[in-house]
Amino acid sequence: MGHARNYVTQDILHRIMSDYFGYDVHFVMNITDIDDKIILRARQQFLFNKFKKETTALNSELVDTVRQAWEAYIRSELARGLVEAERPSEGEEEARWANLVERFADKTWKQECLQRNEKFEMHFTAARRSMEALQKARTQLSGQTNTSLEAAHALIDASQDILCLSLDKQLKATVTDPSIFRSLAAFWEDAFFKDMDRLRVLRPDTLTRVTEFVPEITQFVEKIISNGYGYESEGSVYFDTHAFDGSEGHFYAKLEPWSKGNKKLMEEGEGALTSTTTGQRSKSDFVLWKSSKPGEPSWPSPWGPGRPGWHIECSVMASAILGDNMDIHSGGVDLAFPHHDNEIAQSEAYHGCDSWVNYFLHTGHLHIEGLKMSKSLKNFITIDEILQKYTARQLRLAFLSQLWNAKVDFSEGLMTGEVRTIEQNLNNFFTTIKALQSRSDGTKSDGYHHYEKQEAELTSSFHESQSAFRSALCDSFNTPSALLVLRELVSKTNTYIAGRGKDINVDLLVYIANWVGRMLRMFGLGEGSAASSEIGWGQEDREGGSGSVNREEVLMPYLRTLSTFRDGIRQLAIGGKDDSETALKEILMLCDRLRDSDLVPLGVALDDQEDGKALVKLVSPAELIRARDEKRAIQDAKIAKKAAALEAERLKKAQKLEKGKVSPKEMFRPPNVKEGVYGTWNEEGVPLTDGEGKELSKNAVKKVMKDFAAQGKAHEEYLASTRTD
Repeated sequence: MGHARNYVTQDILHRIMSDYFGYDVHFVMNITDIDDKIILRARQQFLFNKFKKETTALNSELVDTVRQAWEAYIRSELARGLVEAERPSEGEEEARWANLVERFADKTWKQECLQRNEKFEMHFTAARRSMEALQKARTQLSGQTNTSLEAAHALIDASQDILCLSLDKQLKATVTDPSIFRSLAAFWEDAFFKDMDRLRVLRPDTLTRVTEFVPEITQFVEKIISNGYGYESEGSVYFDTHAFDGSEGHFYAKLEPWSKGNKKLMEEGEGALTSTTTGQRSKSDFVLWKSSKPGEPSWPSPWGPGRPGWHIECSVMASAILGDNMDIHSGGVDLAFPHHDNEIAQSEAYHGCDSWVNYFLHTGHLHIEGLKMSKSLKNFITIDEILQKYTARQLRLAFLSQLWNAKVDFSEGLMTGEVRTIEQNLNNFFTTIKALQSRSDGTKSDGYHHYEKQEAELTSSFHESQSAFRSALCDSFNTPSALLVLRELVSKTNTYIAGRGKDINVDLLVYIANWVGRMLRMFGLGEGSAASSEIGWGQEDREGGSGSVNREEVLMPYLRTLSTFRDGIRQLAIGGKDDSETALKEILMLCDRLRDSDLVPLGVALDDQEDGKALVKLVSPAELIRARDEKRAIQDAKIAKKAAALEAERLKKAQKLEKGKVSPKEMFRPPNVKEGVYGTWNEEGVPLTDGEGKELSKNAVKKVMKDFAAQGKAHEEYLASTRTD
């Protein structure tokens, strides 16, 4: 997803420059197909696969090998997250392990470990997985229950992270075949471009790979040395930052001068296999050419067998294609220092210029639910995983809705809320315009064009929107503002449609919709060219169908005929003079069934209009079914609510009738009241005295008479309910 953020955003900027502003763009992409990470991963994977292939069964030798690797892993990788007192020394790893497992449940302790080593939890999980597999293997060996190849591979696979480090430490010098490194890079290069194709990222005009430019790299380094900005040490070549910084017209770390001297960033820039403790004149000097150690690929050079440094490759390949100056250099913001600052320095040192790049475009970081994406934080999402949940269009809309150089907080709420709302509103807009256009095309005459006050106001809003859209893109590619302009124009157009009735100027609507569609396609949000006059996002592949089939051309003539038939039946039922009310209702029911049931699975929506005619729309069947089901659910809820209210009313009435069973003459006598509450009653049953023989007070008499009258009315209602005709 981090790659998706960077490359999709850069693709949007590329399209804006070429398809909107009309610049001729020569887009060059450099592929790093050999660096420290690739070397380590390829070498470790090769040694692991070889070890697994050579293992024939589960035995004590295999268990000992894995155990020793596990112990070394505990003392090295896991120990970097522990305080000194907690770090196990050789021979006490397993004894300390039980305590570590118990402590891992302590969130405060775990957080402290993560602060010391952000990958602590990942290392702990790898160690635990391997230890559980070791314990199982020991049990199998002691009982001779399963010593097969399958059991051996289960132990090896569970301990892969641990074995890779151990095998590489012992056997890295035995890996000499350069194809091992190139094949891994080729595999991931192919996977990368497949993902980019799925994300609709345009392919580069020129593609360069480091391994294809090694001779040019050595020549580039030689010239930097001859110009006085590089020096050789122990077979490696370093860039002299002090000499560069002190020369006229140059200064080091142009992009991030505040990061100069940042040891952590500089070490990350040099790579895990590069030693920066010896051979350098200054700690800020960076490597141009690396002397290859055993187990690393190498090429011949004037300084001995070696390989390119990471920073030099981009300068050489870009210079080979674009010369001594390029207009725009892009990448993630994390590359600004030291990578891009080092590129600037070495390129200006080589070309003898004071400005190698005119503009740097650094895209912001991607955060997942507020946190920076990281495998160790378990919020790492692959492009394949995200495309199973959302479409490439939805991802691009998410990135368009935020500034290209700002931090993007990617969240479930963003995708299911704002992004899907934008997409749905635009879909509805395009289907409405196409339906109106289709109905207009189906008439014998193009009719009166109605260019009056409402049309003039909408046209004025359209021209203002076009100007505001351009201003937004001129303002450092402000795509959120540009997207908002399109949304507001759509809203104003919908308001015009709703308020104009049957006197709609369809040509004006098509004119506006064409422009909106072109701008969306210009952003890469749909198939087809930005210059196309097609309304909407553009044709897309449908599930189970071909993207080359234009559904509208094939289906619309038939759908118009079907709609006309339905319109006639509805008009007959609504305005008919047949005395049979039942027949008219049945015709209307057939029309509704056609609209709500028969056409929905075909992806056809019929919107009834005030003039008795329907707009025919082609919509996703799944979308129509979902909308229909939601509507039915709302209707069912209303029916259930009404039924519940009727039942409550029935119970209330039944309770009232039940209460009315008692005659008012008996209501104040036991057992309807407690014995002793009243002493005497008149002939109507109204109490005169209380249980002690005292006359009732005025207030008590008033209340008794009120209750007596109410019970009399209730009793009459009860008696009435029991009578039969």
